[in-house]
Amino acid sequence: MKLGLIGLGRMGQGLAERARRGGHEMVGYDANPAVSPTRSISDMISKLDTSPRIVWVMVPAGDVTQKVIDEVASHLSEGDVIIDGGNSYYRDGVRRSEELARRGLRFVDAGTSGGIWGLEVGFCLMVGGPKETFDLLEPLFATLAPENGYAYLGPAGAGHFAKMVHNGIEYAMLEAYAEGFNLLHAAEFKYDLGKIASLWNNGSVVRSWLLELGADALNKDASLEHLKAYVDDSGEGRWTVNEAIERSVPVPVIAQSLFARFDSRDDNSFAMRYIAALRNEFGGHAVKEA
Repeated sequence: MKLGLIGLGRMGQGLAERARRGGHEMVGYDANPAVSPTRSISDMISKLDTSPRIVWVMVPAGDVTQKVIDEVASHLSEGDVIIDGGNSYYRDGVRRSEELARRGLRFVDAGTSGGIWGLEVGFCLMVGGPKETFDLLEPLFATLAPENGYAYLGPAGAGHFAKMVHNGIEYAMLEAYAEGFNLLHAAEFKYDLGKIASLWNNGSVVRSWLLELGADALNKDASLEHLKAYVDDSGEGRWTVNEAIERSVPVPVIAQSLFARFDSRDDNSFAMRYIAALRNEFGGHAVKEA
């Protein structure tokens, strides 16, 4: 299969290389000319000489994705396919599918997980869109994913909704591990935290790939002193909480993990200073100068 790929960041490059190793041909474009093999989106599309033409968009969610999809669509013809593999909001996927369908174009939202390890172990793909378009693209998905690592989940939006919840769960899992290891770090036993993380990955009910990565990180730097205590969020956690509120579905752990990320961004949080001040007022607890 031959297709275009827009976005040659770490995941995009991994997707392109895994596809190439599986016998597919990727024609790439990136806004950074230093890594882009083609001059422009139109130049990339001009090199797609198969029908239907297929373009995979792998750029940051939001306005950038919309602008890229609009430009891609302007160069495509009836029956051609656009795949959004970024972390887009699922409602945007539903809207884009309807808008593109009116122009005779097919749209697929492919929630993609795997990060920088996807090239080596494969990408987990959560796919939404027309079933017949999924069937057309299935050989590509089978190449990019590990065994049993891709699935058709329903109409447009279904793929990115599943990816949104997936990332919300990821937020909560990371927070739980962080809190547990923080407590171990504070204990008087001077634990080798990398050793414990490795231990728990053998037979423990909390074993996971995330814990394997944690063991690697702790074995490299037991105190993690080379890292800044700042944790960003890319949108999916917020969307998960918002959707849960709209549906009256309780997600307290995911919500708290999102708020914990917000707290990480303020080294001298007013909220924490306010609590310290109140503790001093009612209990005489010492207040340290900022």
